[in-house]
Amino acid sequence: MREEKSSQEKSFKRFFKKRWVYPAIYLASAAIILTGVLYFQGSGEQQSTDELATDNPSRQFNDEPALEVNTSLENFTMPVEDVDNAVVKMQFYDNNSDKAEQEAALVVYNNQYHPNTGIDIADKEGKEFDVVASLSGEVTMVKEDSLLGNVIEIEHDNGIVTQYQSIKNMKVKAGDTVKQGDQIATAGTSQFNEKAGIHVHFEIRKDGTPVNPLDYLDKPVSALEDAKIETEGDAGKAEAGEESNMDEDTSTESSGTSTDEESSTEEGTDTEEGASTEEGTDKEEGSSTEEGTDTEEETPADDSKEETNSTESSNS
Repeated sequence: MREEKSSQEKSFKRFFKKRWVYPAIYLASAAIILTGVLYFQGSGEQQSTDELATDNPSRQFNDEPALEVNTSLENFTMPVEDVDNAVVKMQFYDNNSDKAEQEAALVVYNNQYHPNTGIDIADKEGKEFDVVASLSGEVTMVKEDSLLGNVIEIEHDNGIVTQYQSIKNMKVKAGDTVKQGDQIATAGTSQFNEKAGIHVHFEIRKDGTPVNPLDYLDKPVSALEDAKIETEGDAGKAEAGEESNMDEDTSTESSGTSTDEESSTEEGTDTEEGASTEEGTDKEEGSSTEEGTDTEEETPADDSKEETNSTESSNS
């Protein structure tokens, strides 16, 4: 028994006397310790993340859908699905265009001419077609109007509004949020522009002022946001200024005419007065001459009468 124990002790001593034993023990111990540290560190971070995400009672979650933040990066598009078969039947009335284009952009209704504040889009074959949203936004108005053929208005960012008239089968209501390309109605007709037939009247407005949609189609919304739009009030002031200038010119001409008339009237009056004065002088001279002659003629007769009377008195 003692020999066996002594032999085992000798074998252990021989094993530990080898050079690689202690380094191997150190490396194994370090690996075990490092593995334990990393494991506990990872489990602690996962636990803290779960607490922040779910176990914190003060954290509130918003169940509303996330809003898109790149609406201003959208481009204006034609409000039709099939752009290839779409045609513009009447363009926007532009104050800076020539007279022929302006006359072509006038709508005749009730024997009066009205400038077109948008563009009228129709199908090449005159068929009905689906009307889609040109931009993403919120529907602010859905109105049944027999004159304009029903109206849908969609509001966008920074005072930009798109309006769709002459439509039917409206598929949205006020307060709805639509995305670009969503179907909102079907093209129809209107009493205001019966000549256009089946069409959709499309308008783009910036702060309430209509702009030419053809100038901004396939362009980003930022192009209209940065543009300087002449308001309808300024245009009205300019027209009023032109009318006032015309009125001033007219009044000047009328005052000049009245001055000429007054001058001619005064000259005529002077001439008439001069003529009447001369005539009166001639008449007075003639009258005085005649009176003098009559007096002279009457005087000898009286003298003869006196002589006759004196003769008769002497004879008596």
